[in-house]
Amino acid sequence: MRKALKVFGIILGSIIGILLIAFLVFSAGKGKAAKELYAQLGEEAPELTVDGYTFRDLNKNGKLDIYEDNRAGLEERVNDLMGQMTLEEKAGTMFVSMIGMTKEGAPFDKPKLTRNPFDLMIALMAPPASELLIHKRLNSFNILNAYDPDIMARFNNNLQKIAERMRLGIPITIASDPRHSADNNPGASILTSSFSSWPNPLGLAATRDTLLVREFGDIARQEYRAVGITVALHPMADLATEPRWARINGTFGEDAALSAAMTKAYVLGFQGDELGNSSVACMSKHFSGGGPQLNGDDAHFAFGKDQTYPGDNFDYHLIPFIKGALAARTAQIMPYYGIPVGQTGEDVGFAFNKEIITDLLRDSLGFDGVVCTDWAIITESKLKEAAAWGVEYLTPAQRIKKVIDAGCDQFGGEFVPELIVELTESGEISEERIDVSVRRILRDKFRLGLFDNPYVDEQEALEIARNDSFVEKGKQAQALSMVLLKNNNLLPLKEGVKIYAEGMDDLSGMEKYAEMVKQPSEADVIVIRIATPWQKREGGSMFESFFRGGRLNYSEEELSEILGLIEQKPSVVVANLYRPTVLTEISEQCDALMADFDTSDGVLADVLFGARKAEGKLPFELPSSMEAVEKQMEDVPYDSEDPLYPFGYGLSY
Repeated sequence: MRKALKVFGIILGSIIGILLIAFLVFSAGKGKAAKELYAQLGEEAPELTVDGYTFRDLNKNGKLDIYEDNRAGLEERVNDLMGQMTLEEKAGTMFVSMIGMTKEGAPFDKPKLTRNPFDLMIALMAPPASELLIHKRLNSFNILNAYDPDIMARFNNNLQKIAERMRLGIPITIASDPRHSADNNPGASILTSSFSSWPNPLGLAATRDTLLVREFGDIARQEYRAVGITVALHPMADLATEPRWARINGTFGEDAALSAAMTKAYVLGFQGDELGNSSVACMSKHFSGGGPQLNGDDAHFAFGKDQTYPGDNFDYHLIPFIKGALAARTAQIMPYYGIPVGQTGEDVGFAFNKEIITDLLRDSLGFDGVVCTDWAIITESKLKEAAAWGVEYLTPAQRIKKVIDAGCDQFGGEFVPELIVELTESGEISEERIDVSVRRILRDKFRLGLFDNPYVDEQEALEIARNDSFVEKGKQAQALSMVLLKNNNLLPLKEGVKIYAEGMDDLSGMEKYAEMVKQPSEADVIVIRIATPWQKREGGSMFESFFRGGRLNYSEEELSEILGLIEQKPSVVVANLYRPTVLTEISEQCDALMADFDTSDGVLADVLFGARKAEGKLPFELPSSMEAVEKQMEDVPYDSEDPLYPFGYGLSY
């Protein structure tokens, strides 16, 4: 037996060794190919001095072109550049792909062994950076990595230097999902510890403070611009009318008027009163409202492709866009994946739906900015199938044509510009139609100042991101966003009390006020933080596990554990509400109950002991049971039967 195990070990080790060698050879080959591609690039843009002003000679022709001259009008610059672009360059401009960076701030050009989910996601969904930049001619990218600010700034500068060496020197637009709350979910939000920390959008809505939200947007704008991010793939103006939906924590809750007010303030904070060279352009999403998902299933996946309107409430979901995003002049719009079942003449996903994009958004609501599809609706990847809901039968080229015909301009998470070239050369799409979209995209690049100076200062990035003032503002917002749901004269806690705590990673904040004990029996008070429950779909993929949807009640085992702890002593339960959670039994048993929306352990301690005030109001109602959740209509707000706590509820002490 030992001999057999030894032989098996040798064979297994040999296989692993061979695979490792093969991987290293493959990686080295990719690295070599990238170097060869970069070697084909031209020189960096020289400077030109004209009338005492200095300009960048982006096309390296020795003279000042109109598009290089920041004294010229916007349309003049756009038209001049358009006249010099090839069809291939125009097609590349119509795509936004994910791109990776190394920990040194270089483009991600060869695969590496890693457990980082963002690196894995990029490796599975996108080619090497060199291929995207040089072969595909893309000039807009979505970054997922979160390194120190100077590294992120260096990455921007490295990308811009590569772009400068391209034929026309068209600068890179860098986009990002939200980075300022504690969630770390590829494709939705990215925890960036080197930025200031704030409550998630639900928490911002809980404050009911539009001035605070605008201030958040302005601070986030400064941190984004410091590292080179110029497009925010947010805010979400979707409504949380279906409580089981996995993405509720990215919304401003279920009330359309509240969401509209928060969305407007948010966009104004990022963009300012008009888009300029210090702005971050907002890509508000997901038009025309991605919340009413059938049974709460998410439209990233085929089983969740249907949006349903049993309450005939389609127009209600438009309000945050009309009175929020569009009222604030959002630069860009993203439609969601789902099919608005029965709302238009054709049951197809929003981005494929001409009635939604052209008839409603463009013609009726007058939006002439960039419309970019949600990620990966054209081609399959190693991570998931294409979310081409309603048009699964079409080829990728036919899907591209349908999206363009619908009125969209840019394709998110895709990198197949050759299909646009083929469609144009075959006459299926006119170059004039392509020009309409490319003009919209270039206008934002010019407005954001990228053609004049796309570079950032690495040292300045370190000084701006997460500076003391920004950090303190974030802490204030975290505290204000917390909602006190119940208090039997237990809060605020008295200093010196003995506390047993669970569910907290950092107890240093509590230790400033209390004596921490290791057993519940030793405590005067028990403090427990609990997460929002969810369920993993049976047979679901790794990617699906990032979308924490489904049930909102705790299992018998989970509930027994929580109740078994809090019934031992006076207790404070703090529920992190990513979605409207069933807290009925817990609320009955505990002495104090609070809701938080990504509050740090340190800020929580300040709130519990009264050093900071919790003034939040619920951005959605809390259901009394899972049965009540299942009876709700997906498109209707606050329609839960006998809710435990209603929308807008919140106490104080």
